Amino acid sequence: MASTPSNMLPLGTKAPHFELMDTVSDKILTLDSLKGDIGTIIMFICNHCPFVIHVNPEVAKMAKIYQKKGIAFIAISSNDIVNYPQDAPHFMKKIAGEADYTFPYLYDHTQAIAKAYDAACTPDFYLFDKSLDLVYRGQLDDSRPGNGIPLTGVDLRNAIEALLHGKEINPLQKPSIGCNIKWATR
Repeated sequence: MASTPSNMLPLGTKAPHFELMDTVSDKILTLDSLKGDIGTIIMFICNHCPFVIHVNPEVAKMAKIYQKKGIAFIAISSNDIVNYPQDAPHFMKKIAGEADYTFPYLYDHTQAIAKAYDAACTPDFYLFDKSLDLVYRGQLDDSRPGNGIPLTGVDLRNAIEALLHGKEINPLQKPSIGCNIKWATR
């Protein structure tokens, strides 16, 4: 299992617009229609990555708490499904149900959105404020598959809590670590 770190998009970057198919509702959804009143978390994930599977329970738990407080959660998979068929949209819908996602799970079939966000790994987390300016990017917490550190979501939680309470978000942020995005060789 190779580990790839986040590229760490510069803080203050405006969230790139997207219009993608939600594999859960089978509808085309846009960033503008999904963004939260206070903040928006965009995460690049996939079905098969052990790092994503590891964080899924905490992500689902956090979404249930923070969606009620004005923070939208949006998951996007950009993996090449020709070489990684387990990441295909019909499996995404199945995983969304099994992992108890209460948020859309969008499919980026052209991989253009992953490139626009400079996403590198799964999971890769981005938190934008109500103006869609990037205020946090990086890891959920220090827990990784097999490292024995409890899964708490502390890094992302601290950023969300600071945003909710109008406090400064610590600019010293650790990159996420995960599987590389599976880029198509077209």
